[in-house]
Amino acid sequence: MLALKSVASLDARGLTLVFDEVDAGIGGRVAEVVGRKLRAIARHHQVLCVTHLPQIASQADRHLAVRKHVERGRTVTEVRALTPEDRVEEVARMLAGRRSPIPLGSTPGPW
Repeated sequence: MLALKSVASLDARGLTLVFDEVDAGIGGRVAEVVGRKLRAIARHHQVLCVTHLPQIASQADRHLAVRKHVERGRTVTEVRALTPEDRVEEVARMLAGRRSPIPLGSTPGPW
């Protein structure tokens, strides 16, 4: 899919490209290459990428934290922009594979 969108985006300026679960079935060095490719595409287009891999997330200019939970039987999704400090913490959490001992929240937010 990334290869198709990379080629398709060559002639079209101003596109928004969405990559959901772009990290499915990859990891390590391949994920790093995918992250670099996405960063290159983002030079000319808006890219929205959902990923769980730090090799991909670390290539982004901006990060959003997405949290889902159930309230009164309904799934609620919350999204907030991360500060530069929060971005470092979140990528570190992704690398460690577990929650950071320091809570994510150096900026005011609903969580």
